[in-house]
Amino acid sequence: MTIPGLMQESDLMISSLLRYASEYHGGMEIVSRSVEGPIHRYTYRQAEQRAKQLANALINQFGIEQGDRVGTLAWTTYRHFELFYGVSGMGAVLHTTNPRLFDEQISYIINHAEDRILFIDLDFVPLVEKLLPELKTVEKIIILTDRDHMPDTSLPDVLCYEDVLAAESADYDWPTFDERAASSLCYTSGTTGNPKGVLYSHRSTIIHALSAAQNSAYGLSIYDVIMPIAPMYHANAWGLPYVAAMLGAKLVLPGPKMDGEHIQHLIESEGVTFSCAVPTVFSMLFQYLEDSGKKVDTLKRTMIGGSAVPKAMTEKFREVYGVSVLQLWGMTETSPLGVVACPTPEVDALPAEIREDVMDKQGRVQFGLEIKVLDEDGKPVPRDGVAYGDLWVRGAWVTASYYHNEGGKVLDKDGWFPTGDVVTIDQYGYMKITDRSKDVIKSGGEWISSIDIENLAVGHPKVLQAGVVGVFHPKWEERPILVIKPAPGQQPTEAEILDFLKGKIAKWWMPNAVFIVDDMPLTATGKIKKITLRQKYKDCLKE
Repeated sequence: MTIPGLMQESDLMISSLLRYASEYHGGMEIVSRSVEGPIHRYTYRQAEQRAKQLANALINQFGIEQGDRVGTLAWTTYRHFELFYGVSGMGAVLHTTNPRLFDEQISYIINHAEDRILFIDLDFVPLVEKLLPELKTVEKIIILTDRDHMPDTSLPDVLCYEDVLAAESADYDWPTFDERAASSLCYTSGTTGNPKGVLYSHRSTIIHALSAAQNSAYGLSIYDVIMPIAPMYHANAWGLPYVAAMLGAKLVLPGPKMDGEHIQHLIESEGVTFSCAVPTVFSMLFQYLEDSGKKVDTLKRTMIGGSAVPKAMTEKFREVYGVSVLQLWGMTETSPLGVVACPTPEVDALPAEIREDVMDKQGRVQFGLEIKVLDEDGKPVPRDGVAYGDLWVRGAWVTASYYHNEGGKVLDKDGWFPTGDVVTIDQYGYMKITDRSKDVIKSGGEWISSIDIENLAVGHPKVLQAGVVGVFHPKWEERPILVIKPAPGQQPTEAEILDFLKGKIAKWWMPNAVFIVDDMPLTATGKIKKITLRQKYKDCLKE
C-alpha cells in the first residue's frame, strides 16, 4: 500500500519562467535585430512588463479567453518573445505559423487552428493582404511594429502592436490553471498531405526545458549567451526562449536577417557562445567567413539538427573555428528534443578516430524520453551500430495525437509514436539516422543509405549541397542518383564527384548518375525536398 507524500504541489506554468527571470535576473539583456533594422535591447524585467501588458490587451481589447488560439506570422524578435509568454501565460494557445510554407498551407493551418487574432511582422503584410479572404476565423490583425513604421495596407481595421500595448497596464497577475492545458501549437511541414498540428502543454514545455538545459543535452548555464538561429516558428526555436529565461541567460534574437554576414555580426558583437540551426544556415555562415576572413571567436558550441550533419561541417567547425558541434535529432512531435551527441567518459576514452565516428552520430537519448528500434517483423534490433530499423519514441514531451485528431490514432497500444526514421544504435547507446523510411533505397533487395552518400558528397570542396534519391531502374528496381548544388564559383563534374566517392562507399552504393543544379529545392524548414527530386528525375534511368 502506498501513502501520499507530504510535499507541496504547484502546476507547471510557462509564465513562471519569465517571472523567475524578471525577479532574479531582471537586468540580463535580451538583444534583438528588429524587423525595422536597428538592434533592440532591453531586459527580462522589461520583457515581463510588456508581456503582462499584452495579456491585459488580449483580454480587454480582444476578448481572448483561455484556450483561444492566437496566431503569429513573425520572425525571431523581442516582440515575438513577448507573445510566447503573454499569450500562453494568460491561458490562450500561441500558434506560430511558418511563413515559408506555401500560401495554401498557411491558409489551411490558420483556418485549421481557428486563430481568432493574428500578429504579423511587417514583412508579411503583403502575404496576409492576399490571404485574408481565405482566413475564415481571424477577427483582428495586429502588425508587430510602432506607429512610425505602420505601412499603408488594405487590411481592414489593422492595429499597431505598440499602440495596443500602450493602452494597457503592466498590472497583471499570471493565472495558475491545470498544467496539462494547451500552451502552444506548431504544425509539421506537411511533406505528405496537409500539415498536422502538434499541441504542446505547459507541463510538457517546462519538462522539455528542464531536460534540454542539462549537460547531457544543450549543456547551458547563465554564463552562456544564447542565440537561437532556428526560428521561433520551428518547434518554438527548439525550446531556447524557455530555456534562456529559466537560466536567466542573455538571449540574442536574430530577427529576419539569417544570412552569413548578419549572423556573424551578432555572434561577435554580442559575444554569443551557443547557437543552433539547420545545416544549410551554417553552410551560408561558412561561405561568408571564408569570403570575408572574419571570425566567430566567441562561439564555443553549436547545436545542429533538422537533418543529418555532414562530417565535413563538424570537422570545419572544430578544426578551423574551434567550435564544438552537438548533433541533435528531434522533430516537432518531440518538442523537439530527442537525442543529443554529448560525450560520455566511456566514449572519451576511445581512440580519437573511433571517438570522432561515434560523436558524428545524432546522439544519446535524454532522460524523460524512451526509444526503441524495431525491424520489419516488429522485433528489437541489436545495438551493434549495424542493424537498422524503425525508430519509435515515447515520453513526457512527445505528442499523443495530432490536433483535431488528424491522421487518426498515431500511437501503438503501448503508447509509442512512430517517427518515420530508420536508425541504428551502437554499443555505446548512440543513435544514427540512416534514412527516413520513405527515403530508404532498396536496390536488388539490398539497402542503401541516402544520408551516408549525401554526407560524403558534401565533403567535396566544390559541393555546397547534396541530395540522394532512389529512382526506378529496369534491372535493379531502384538505384541511387546524386543531385548537387556547387559551392559558389565552382563547377564540379560528374566524374570528379564519382571519383571522390570511390573507396568511401561500397561499389553497389555508387550513384548511377550525378546531376549538377543551380538551385536545390528546399522545404520550409531548410531540408532538401526529396519528393521534388524524385519527381523530376524519376525517368532518368529507364533507358
